[in-house]
Parts: sequence; structure tokens; C-alpha cells
Amino acid sequence: MGLFWDLIQQSELEDQKGKAESLEERVAVLETELSTTKALLLKTLHILEKSSGLDINDDGKIG
Repeated sequence: MGLFWDLIQQSELEDQKGKAESLEERVAVLETELSTTKALLLKTLHILEKSSGLDINDDGKIG
């Protein structure tokens, strides 16, 4: 019975490890997407400020 219990526990540990690795991969993808989105947002803001002539983000400069 002890060997069977050890196998069940090992299986559970492997499942948890797989979930953790999957979560880490998902977080890495989301961080990359966030970085790309922020860069695009900043480019859009600069273009909008230049075309409108307004300091939209209140950083003290236009563009």
C-alpha cells in the first residue's frame, strides 16, 4: 500500500509541476504582450500629440 501511495503522491507532484511551468509560460507570454502593447501605446500617443499640438499625457512636452 505504501508504494501505491507514493505513486499517487508522485503523480500529484508532477501535475502541480506541469501547472506551474504552464503558468510561468503564460506569464512570460503576457509580459511580452504587455511590453508590445505599451510600446504601441506610446507611439500612438506621440503621433497624437504631434498632430493635435496638445500635451495629452501632461509630461510637459509635445510628441
